[in-house]
This record gives sequence, C-alpha cells and structure tokens, in this order.
Amino acid sequence: MGLKLLLLILVTIWVLSSPLFSAPLDVRADPPVADPVLPTEKEPIFKNSSDLIAPPPVGGVEVVHSKDLNKKMLIALVVASTLLGGLLLLLSCFLIYRLKISKKCNAKRDLKSDAAKGMSLSTSLDKFSYLKSGGKKGGPIAAIEYQLLVSGTKNFDEGNVLGKDRFGCVYKARFSENTHASVKKIYAGGLEAEREFENEVELLSKIQHQNIVSLLGYCIHGKARFLVYEMMENGSLESHLHEGNRGSTLNWHLRMKVALDVARGLEYLHEVCNPSVIHRDLKSSNILLDSKFNAKLVFWFKLSDFGLAISGAKLNTNSHKFSGTLGYLAPEYLLDGKLTDKSDVYAYGVVLLELLLGRRPVERLADAQCQSIVTWATPHLMDRSKLPNIVDRAIRNTMDLKHLYQVAAIAVLCVQPEPSYRPLITDVLHSFIPLVPLELGGSLRVTDSAP
Repeated sequence: MGLKLLLLILVTIWVLSSPLFSAPLDVRADPPVADPVLPTEKEPIFKNSSDLIAPPPVGGVEVVHSKDLNKKMLIALVVASTLLGGLLLLLSCFLIYRLKISKKCNAKRDLKSDAAKGMSLSTSLDKFSYLKSGGKKGGPIAAIEYQLLVSGTKNFDEGNVLGKDRFGCVYKARFSENTHASVKKIYAGGLEAEREFENEVELLSKIQHQNIVSLLGYCIHGKARFLVYEMMENGSLESHLHEGNRGSTLNWHLRMKVALDVARGLEYLHEVCNPSVIHRDLKSSNILLDSKFNAKLVFWFKLSDFGLAISGAKLNTNSHKFSGTLGYLAPEYLLDGKLTDKSDVYAYGVVLLELLLGRRPVERLADAQCQSIVTWATPHLMDRSKLPNIVDRAIRNTMDLKHLYQVAAIAVLCVQPEPSYRPLITDVLHSFIPLVPLELGGSLRVTDSAP
C-alpha cells in the first residue's frame, strides 16, 4: 500500500513538472488572413505625415519572447528531472530496505519452522547448559517456545508419559539425538498463579547442586505452565520400591547411595543456600534416579499450590499455604502448621523406612483403615532380633547387620515426634558416608557454593 502511494506521488509530480504544464499559454487572437479571391484597392503609399513614422519591429519582440520561454522550459525540465531522479533514488533505497527486512523475516520463519520440527532445541538448550555443568550460578532460566515442547513430546503423546496425577503430567521429550528432557505440564489460571509460578522459577534458577534436578527451562502457554527438567533415565525411587519388581534393581549399597545423595541435597538446601530453603514435599516420588542411579531431589508443582519450596527468610506459619503429602508430614506441621528444616528431616526418615522395609508410607488395612509406616515400624526397629525379619525381601540378608542397625537408628531419630530430638541433616550425612562404598560416592561430601 505504501509502495503504491509513493508511485502515485512520483507520477503526479512528474506530470505537473512536464513542459506541457509549465509553459505559459498564448491566448492572443490570430491576425485576420486576407481573402485571396477578392481584390483589394490599391492605396497610396503615404496617406498622411503620420505614416512616415516607422512602426515598432514586431518580429523582434516575438524572437525575444521565444528565447525567454525556452529558458523557462529548460529550467523547468532540469528541476523536474532533478526531483524525479531524487525521488527515484529514494524509492530505490526504500525498496532495498524492504528487501532486507523481508529476508530477515523469512529467515526467522525458517528458524521457527525448524523448531517446529524439533531440530533446534538442542541449540536453545546450549544457552542454559551451564546448569548441567555447574558453571555460572544464579543465571536466568530459559523461556522455551511452546512449539518446541510440542515437537519434543510428539504433541504430548500418551506413549511419552512418565507419570501423572490430578495436578498435571510428566512427559518424556526428545529434541535431538543427544538432547532429552522431562516436561512437567500443569494447569493454573489467574495473574496470581502466574506471578507465583515465575517467582518459583526464579528461585529454582538459583538452586543448583549435583543432587538436585536441574530446571532447564519453562514455558507459559494459555492457562498451561510447563517446566523442563533434565532427564532422569531411571525414574523415581517410588517406582523402584513399590512398582514392578518391587526394589529388585536396588541392592543394599545402591539404597545407601540414594540415602546419602538425598542427604547431600537437603544439606545444600538447609545449610548452604542463603537464605535456607525448605523442600516441604520430600517423598520417594520426588527423588529421581539418573542413568548411574545418582539420586536427585526434584521440585514439582501442583495446581493452586505454587511456591512449594519456601525460603527461610520468608517463613511465616500464617502466610504460606499448607502443602505436602500424607505419610511424610511432620506432626508439628500437620497439627500446628509449624514448618522448619526439621520437617524435611522427618520426611527423610520416612524415606529411609521405605528403603529399609520396602513398604509405602501409608497402607490400607483390612478394615478399610490406614496405618502409617512410622507407627507400625517404630517398635520393630528398636528390637534387633525382629529387625532383620521385617527388612525388604529384595535386600534381606545382604547387608552387614551392624550397618542395618545403624541405619535403623538414624531412621528412628529422624521420625521423632519432637522436632528438637531429630538430628541435623549434616549429622545424618556424616553417618552415611562410611556405609557407602567409595566407587558409589562414599567419600567426603562435595558441596557447591551458595547461590
């Protein structure tokens, strides 16, 4: 539209500046032409004395006027040609500019087209690959385009589902031959939910540790929120303990390694992060295992329950939402809403009981009642003669009994009803290091600098 208007202006200026419109019009009447048929009477040459005065030279005036007219036409042509040349030059520059802009737009469309085919996310992930390598701390989490997630999960195909609950679903995503991730899809509407979601993403961008699952990126699309985590090939601890072969893939030493890794992750949250962070939802389904069975904590999100992890600086029993999972909740938090780092220690003790006994934290009884693993196991854990007989069948009689008694004692301390009786997670970590072989990480603890 702008191009057509410019061309119309050029044509109009050119027409108006042409000689046809710039030359003055001669409106004088033509002199009368003598009739060749009728003869004229011969008059005397000098009728009176006035005829002796010579008339002005009319032909000379006409020659001078013609020269002036030619000069004006020449000037008009030069001016019109100059204007036309300038406008043509301007038009050429405009067309070149539009061509460059068009090429850039086409290049962007090509990139988006490649992204839709799942060919460019590996490049995008390079922007925040420092999260995996433990490089730059506190960097921003990448915002990932929705079409990349659609392509990586094959339009969120059911065959790529890793797990689901009433709050959302986790999908396996493949973006290239060597780039895999897990995508958590959740739903939440409203500005408040979006603000809390962004705050939580900002918090997770600062939590970087070898025993905490790295958040690679996020996406907001309509009412859906997406979190992209590093891929954990061996799934959750819950699936290994309570599904399939029920813990047969986890021998005693691997279970001790899991316990040590989880303790390292919690110690980082409680002791290294400044301000400290309370997980609030530590459980076996939130402990994921990579291809080498390294255990890492993960922060999932639930509908209307964003901000699951809470910072010690913002801790206020009257300001945060009640959250967590039945069976892992500490008594003081369940009854009085008091939340401290010892609440995470209690949940850690429940996970230890799952590793030892292979039982779920809450089980249904025959009479439709529920029983907590803590209530059932505590009396047996204190009796050394009974303890070996209640251990998970998959690992029964495969460990040194001294180590078994030591782990049971740690679990009992962690699930004490009184928070002050529970140990610090740092003390728990030091207790587990001698129980794990060196090749599995049973050495001096490795800590990252605080974010």
